[in-house]
Amino acid sequence: MEIERKYLLDQLPENLPSYPCKKIEQGYLSTEPVVRIRRSDDEYYLTYKSKGLMVREEYNLPLTKESYLHLREKADGVLISKTRYLLPLAGTDLTIELDVFDAPYEGLYLAEVEFPDEASANAFVPPVWFGKDVTYSSDYHNSTLSKGKKL
Repeated sequence: MEIERKYLLDQLPENLPSYPCKKIEQGYLSTEPVVRIRRSDDEYYLTYKSKGLMVREEYNLPLTKESYLHLREKADGVLISKTRYLLPLAGTDLTIELDVFDAPYEGLYLAEVEFPDEASANAFVPPVWFGKDVTYSSDYHNSTLSKGKKL
């Protein structure tokens, strides 16, 4: 089960390059239900996600590089490319996954925080530098962005 809150950021933290990051590329074989392929540095996955906004089922299966490249040719729409920074959330054991998108979504910055349960997610008070809460907007799901949606 994936339980996460998502926020639109207006600007990036000044010290962002000091945090660990991964280059991510992902494509969508289906958006209803969500069936995604992802390359994260040198790791490859096939992911299924159920419907939902803050809470949804998620299953990840490892892929080989060859199977990823084969499926990549079958992906619909826009391949999403981004850099994901991992920032510790001060005073907690949670991590902020901050995505900086490449073209065609340059300038889009999203921060996600995953939680162990719904109560924690509902009680979450975001840091002051987080922007608009877009948890309940499917407009900011990567599967929606893969359709070439302009924001």
